[in-house]
Amino acid sequence: MASPEEHETKARTILESLRQRGHRAYYAGGCVRDRVMGKTPQDYDIATSASPETVQEIFEETVAVGARFGVIVVILEGVQFEVATFRAEGRYLDGRRPEWVRFADEEADVLRRDFTVNGMLYDPIEDRLFDRVGGQEDIERRMIRTIGDPEERFDEDRLRLLRAVRFAARLDFRIDGPTADAIRKMADRIESVSWERIRDELVKILTGPAARRGFELMADLGLLSRILPEVADLAGVQQPPQFHPEGDVFVHTMMLLELLETRTKVVSLAGLLHDIGKPPTFSVTDRIRFNQHDSVGAKMADAVCRRLRLSRQEREQIVDLVGSHMKFAAVKEMRESTLKRFLRKENFADHVALHKADCLASHGILDNAVFCENKIKEFEEKDREEALRPKALFDGHDLKGLGYKPGPLFREILSALEDAQLEGKLRTREEALRWLAESYRVS
Repeated sequence: MASPEEHETKARTILESLRQRGHRAYYAGGCVRDRVMGKTPQDYDIATSASPETVQEIFEETVAVGARFGVIVVILEGVQFEVATFRAEGRYLDGRRPEWVRFADEEADVLRRDFTVNGMLYDPIEDRLFDRVGGQEDIERRMIRTIGDPEERFDEDRLRLLRAVRFAARLDFRIDGPTADAIRKMADRIESVSWERIRDELVKILTGPAARRGFELMADLGLLSRILPEVADLAGVQQPPQFHPEGDVFVHTMMLLELLETRTKVVSLAGLLHDIGKPPTFSVTDRIRFNQHDSVGAKMADAVCRRLRLSRQEREQIVDLVGSHMKFAAVKEMRESTLKRFLRKENFADHVALHKADCLASHGILDNAVFCENKIKEFEEKDREEALRPKALFDGHDLKGLGYKPGPLFREILSALEDAQLEGKLRTREEALRWLAESYRVS
């Protein structure tokens, strides 16, 4: 992977190649914003007066990802750069695409962009900033503000309703008053955006450095109830103070997002969804209880993952994390076979990461996590694979050869055999066969 410095060197090469052929070209968008903020850009987009066809003629390796909209991807030494022709756009009829696009100049190009902080161009050769929208001033004010009328900008591409939240959270900026008012007014229009695009923005917020603030902003602006009502419903659901002194379920979940050390897509989504089973299982007996909220939540998480069009593997992992997050409460009392099955989960580190954040966002006691980690170290000092996944002392073919009839009994026998091996009760094939004859007679 190319370093940020190598990225800029290659981006500058593209820009200079365009300039040498008489075209105007600038860095554009997020890389300019980062530079103005004193940060090192991680990637570079380029805006130019050259037509898409000209861009393709100049560079050897290109991909026409959006030629109709003037966007060509230039690949230089394996690194991709988006090169877009200056353009103006007509009305947006579907909340995503303009009815027409025409190539234009720098001024028209920046005026059709989303937020002022993303609407600047930069010339690295002359070290000159092109800012016609007040982006530099808004960076100094730490403000997210649309370019032009907020309602028009959001109606052009309704995903911008969510992008405003992402930029505010990521940059730790406030959202300008009229911009925030427009989001509240138009929040229901986020429902017209495809779930795939919504999912991608949610994941960027969740796995970024300010997930908590992002979701609190979504709740405040009315977007969360439109996208993830299951999470919005956590607000106001009280918890037993002896276990959750931090407050209601929404506050707890937001704290968890802030405290997660593992910020992968799967773990972050599981953290967000881990307690969505609490509102429907809320009851008050001797105290506030949420009986079976983990299993109820797992079913709800499955539905949310399907809505967000996650892959089957991601969905299964998230559902397992949500459905298993209460198992840590019993690890010290589990049968050894049950504990070992839990510890040998392929993604057990994710379970520990979620559990730790869950504890730190409530009572703060990490004893059960430490117990599990010590157990794993103990098994690793021996032979982890043999301790947690012992090779079966006999299998289904052996059972058939011994006269047992295939069927549900096979699964029962093999499961009981594994339990006995995991608990150290059976170590040799001879012991296993004697156990089989005594426990499961051939009918």
